[in-house]
Parts: sequence; structure tokens; C-alpha cells
Amino acid sequence: MTVLRARGLGKKYKRRWALADCTLEIGGGHVTGLVGPNGAGKSTLLNIASGMLEPTTGTIEVCGGTPGSGAAQLAKVGYVAQNTPVYGGLTVEDHLHLGARLNPRWDDDLARKRIERIGLDPKQHAGKLSGGQRAQLALTIGIAKRPELLLLDEPVAALDPLARREFLADLMEAVAEHGLSVVMSSHLVADLERVCDHLIVLVDSQVRIAGDIDDLLATHHRLTGPRRELDTLPSDQHVISARHTDRQTTVLVRTEAPILDPAWTVSGLTLEDVVLEYMTNPVTARPALEVLR
Repeated sequence: MTVLRARGLGKKYKRRWALADCTLEIGGGHVTGLVGPNGAGKSTLLNIASGMLEPTTGTIEVCGGTPGSGAAQLAKVGYVAQNTPVYGGLTVEDHLHLGARLNPRWDDDLARKRIERIGLDPKQHAGKLSGGQRAQLALTIGIAKRPELLLLDEPVAALDPLARREFLADLMEAVAEHGLSVVMSSHLVADLERVCDHLIVLVDSQVRIAGDIDDLLATHHRLTGPRRELDTLPSDQHVISARHTDRQTTVLVRTEAPILDPAWTVSGLTLEDVVLEYMTNPVTARPALEVLR
């Protein structure tokens, strides 16, 4: 099952393209991390997927329908925007009443138990809550509407480490309990590695790499050895980046085959290493493998 499919998707503001010719596909049942540099189009993509924006070009399908096309479609998607917006003048209780009025699948029992468990006072105005509490309130509303897909745009960017950890733990609990598919954008790769099983790196609106995180880590290697030309490498070693000194070559490769050349010292990579290499090397030195699904 595919929960999000985009083909040639673009959004233009006057003369500036915030997203251009974006093509990607996200399968259901995953917690997918969406990462990329500022201006890559992550927030624009999520806004279009939620129905908050209409695309200028291309097509997008979310949970089998067109984003924002009606009440039934809106009910399928939960969305927590980058600043975890809540209404400062409304109490926590008011937010739950509003959620119940606006969402046909609203699970009031889930929302109230969650509010009690995380220690929010129903009478407290949202404007008086801490950043972490506001994020938890926004997440509660997103989960309690019982969506098929939950979109999170930098939900923990402004939180301190403890509040981030609590938010992510609650997110994983909700995924386990309710079978949510999640797409979460973040600059914090360590947080993505903690909660995501799937990753997409978006650079200049283009998918640079996508796949299961375990597979990505298992198939990327750093090779260090005597200086050599790249065309001497086996054809199944797809070069992502290469650096040379007078005597040494260091290459990051992607391959599913074992590396048998004894001249190489082979080391593994962290997820952050992989992400940064794809973000800083927009064109591979040799053609990359087909994007994982």
C-alpha cells in the first residue's frame, strides 16, 4: 500500500519555485524520515500532502485520494506543522472539544487519557504551556483524529533534549498502538534514527536516496587505501563521493556485494554520515543504484 505518491510535483510563488519536479513514493506501515537542507522543499511537500497548499504542477495522491478534496480525505491525514500550532487563547479542554467537532473519526477517550497521562491540565490555556507541552497537545490532536497518515514537520526542532525524547517516545507508542504511517521531517538525524525505519533524503526537490534505514547502513561503506583512479573500482561499487591526497584515496560507496579487495580498509557509516554525503554531493561520481522502495 502506498500512502503518498508524487509525480513531477511543483509549487511556485511568483518567480520562485519552493518545490520543483518532485517525484517520490512512500509505502504504508513505515515511520519515514524526510531530511534535506533548508530550501529542499520538505515543508512545501508536507503542506501539499496535507491539503494546506495546492500544487502548481504535477500530481499527488495521499491515502488513495487528492489532498484537501473533501471531509473524508481530510480525515485520513493528521498534520502537525513546524511550529506545532495551537490556539493560545483556548484551554486544553477547548482544543479537545474543537477536535471532536472537526474530526469525524475523533477518539475522545484516547485524547483524554493521553492528556491525563502526560500531565496537562485541561483548564490551562495553551498560550501558558511550555514548548514541549504545546508539542504534546498538537501530537495528541493529530493522533486522536485517527488518521491513516500522520505528517510531522520539524515537530521537535524547538524542544529541549528531554522534551524531544518524551515526544518521540510518545510518537513511537502511538505508532505501535494504532498502526499509524508517519512521515516526519527533521534536521536532527539522531532523532530520525531513533524512531524511523525508512528514510528519504531530499535535495533541491529531488530524491537523492530512499530506503529502509537498516538496508542503507548495510550497503554504504567508507573505503580507505592507496591512491587510485575511480574507474579501477568494480562496477557494482557505486561511488557517492571520493577524496584524494597524494598517497591516499577515501571513497564512500554503495554496494550490496562484499568488498574483497585487501588494499582497502573498510569502515561502516552512521546514518548522519550517509545523509551528509548525499546532501553535500548532489551528483554521484558514478551512477547510483536504483532508489530503494
